[in-house]
Amino acid sequence: MEHRDPQDRFAGCLLGGAVGDALGAPVEFMKLEQILRQFGPAGVRGHAPGADGVARITDDTQMTLFTAEGLIRSWVRSRFRADSSPRAMVAYAYLRWLRTQGERGRPRLEADAGDNGWLFGHRELHQRRAPGLTCLSALRAMLSVDEPAINNSKGCGGVMRVAPVGLFAWRLGWSPQLAFETGTQVAGITHGHPTGELAGGALAVMILALADGATLAQAVYAAKQCLHSRPGHEETLAAIEHAERLARTGTRHDLAIARLGEGWVAEEALAISLYCALVAGSFSEGVLMAVNHDGDSDSTGSITGNLLGTMLGVQAIPPQWLEPLELRDVIAELAQDLHGFVDWDIGEHGADEALKRRVLARYPPG
Repeated sequence: MEHRDPQDRFAGCLLGGAVGDALGAPVEFMKLEQILRQFGPAGVRGHAPGADGVARITDDTQMTLFTAEGLIRSWVRSRFRADSSPRAMVAYAYLRWLRTQGERGRPRLEADAGDNGWLFGHRELHQRRAPGLTCLSALRAMLSVDEPAINNSKGCGGVMRVAPVGLFAWRLGWSPQLAFETGTQVAGITHGHPTGELAGGALAVMILALADGATLAQAVYAAKQCLHSRPGHEETLAAIEHAERLARTGTRHDLAIARLGEGWVAEEALAISLYCALVAGSFSEGVLMAVNHDGDSDSTGSITGNLLGTMLGVQAIPPQWLEPLELRDVIAELAQDLHGFVDWDIGEHGADEALKRRVLARYPPG
């Protein structure tokens, strides 16, 4: 792999995911034939912005941002307290996201989650963008931030938001196995089926490896090794290997994607995204491939954007796709914080009081 600044990879991951999400949002529930009829024989080729010129994100990016925020808050909490769990802090972050959707969790957990912090304060996030029903119901019903969801869902709502776990893991020097376990736990906050969880762990490992400069093939190998360590991995592993085989065959892309599914469930969303990233010659080629198909186009666009953005860096994203992106500056700033948090001199003995006050206001430890 060509050497790239890690900060460039972090920005590429989050902004790339948001771009893919926004490109796929207008066609999320459309069949490919409908997409081609509406957008022309080449399908979606760029944003379809609103009347105000803004390319809008969906719940996929909203929840990805709250994943990143929860992870950073877990690290901040660890500077001051011993009881800091990434899964618990991300679960609290999702409860804050639930509030942005006009809904509430259980009162005790709501009180612990709070409604503070820098991210929650962005009013643009307080809009419903077709949120996943499983995510909403699981968060409303949550009894504990330390336990997986009480359902049997393997919808793609778990995997589509997990990419920040891989970045966080790389910044802390975690092993692939620890990244895998954390990604699995984060997906499992709302999706209780093994495939719904394990697909999230697999994506976290891929992002960790790509952030470290691995090739995509190396990243996939690392994820597969982690999957073998867990019971119930067969469905996720089979989907990944199906994507790898199709990428080697020269099958026409639309036919290959159709064989992998529509992306509504976790293993299909991961497999479609992986296939698109494997066969793409550029960021734009891969993401456009990932949104022009039957099914969950915003989720597959988002995951593909995460993968290719981490691998190729933010410079690979076409400027005309970045400029109108909703919350572009917020996403870029969060990516910068996700890269830089380990260098913050905070904690009981931190010497920089101004920095400490700023961080605690931005990412309250709870």
